[in-house]
Amino acid sequence: MRTVLFVAPFFLETTLRFVEAVASLPGVRLGLISQDPAERLPTALRRRLAAHRQVADALDAQQIADAVRSLARETGPPARLLGALEQLQVPLGEVRDALGIEGMGSEAARNFRDKGRMKDVLARAGVPCARHARATDAAGVRAAAASIGFPLVLKPADGAGARGTFRVADAAQLEAALAAARPASDRPVVLEEFVTGEEFSFDTVSIRGKAVWHSLSHYLPAPLEVLDNPWIQWCVMIPREVDLPRYDDIRRVAARALVALGMDTGLSHMEWFRRPDGRVLVSEVGARPPGAQITSLISWANDVDFYRVWAELVVFDHFTPPERRYAAGCAYLRGQGSGRIRAVHGLAEVLRELGSLVVEKKLPRIGATPSTSYEGDGFVIVRHPETAVVEAALRRLITHTRIELG
Repeated sequence: MRTVLFVAPFFLETTLRFVEAVASLPGVRLGLISQDPAERLPTALRRRLAAHRQVADALDAQQIADAVRSLARETGPPARLLGALEQLQVPLGEVRDALGIEGMGSEAARNFRDKGRMKDVLARAGVPCARHARATDAAGVRAAAASIGFPLVLKPADGAGARGTFRVADAAQLEAALAAARPASDRPVVLEEFVTGEEFSFDTVSIRGKAVWHSLSHYLPAPLEVLDNPWIQWCVMIPREVDLPRYDDIRRVAARALVALGMDTGLSHMEWFRRPDGRVLVSEVGARPPGAQITSLISWANDVDFYRVWAELVVFDHFTPPERRYAAGCAYLRGQGSGRIRAVHGLAEVLRELGSLVVEKKLPRIGATPSTSYEGDGFVIVRHPETAVVEAALRRLITHTRIELG
């Protein structure tokens, strides 16, 4: 019996899918560390836990380490210490280092977490990435902006999911971004050139540092453009054809980037651009599964439960490459206007029209406070063997559905 400890600060729906996947593995004794009390877990999952520890801050390495030591007395020494959130990867690495648990250590985790450090590592390895600079005060930000030039992007060094990210077109916008970001020695920011072109993601399965499988997604449009334009409803599409020659360059670049950053065993998520002249450029890389329903999209496109595939990978170093059978896409439904969600227009008709193309959905809830994320207030996932059919379905969803706020 293998002891696995999982850190899940809060019992969010997606987080619990990863926890449940590990709990479902045969031969695994699962312990859970969280800020949320165990009583908030679904009953069936709670019964499958060998043990649980609640902590005040599940992102704090010392509190995680104390909980691991406590659980080990009850479950035995852990073979793996896991967590799916971006913000967890450095503290998990620190605890693995301190307690001798197998897996990615803190130095490699920081390569992925600190965006300025990440780009320095990539640039030294010859991986194409945006011109960038790190700053910890207003003077440093202004100097970096003068060196890089406008337009540029300012974001937290340890940001995730485009939160706290600003597109800056001129000096006035730079001052506004400075006032909002408030950079400091313990809160550094990264400035980088604003890259134009198509944006994609690249998700890689690695085993002991070797890339063994990949998927990729098209962003329609780029997430930062969605945040800048509240009327846009975002889409992500996974084409069926992921091995075309047009992707040869990013496959080579991604493999080189992951080796440079120190990827161990797991699923990594890379965001990248193709410039108008055709060149590829790496934006960011996370040493964790993708968010924004992309893990679910990979599941639907390959007709497997990729949450369980991930669990088998990180617990047992086991991975069987799935067959890509479908294209899949997700339309994220965003409210337009201000206030609470007042009405949903057109969605029921489009869902009836798309019929069996729709494989998963979460509908906006009337009366709810709208999300500020580019993921919006609901989503619809579609799939079909032909990529063009999926792309047309996504276009139909976002052009004929409106979430009214008021």
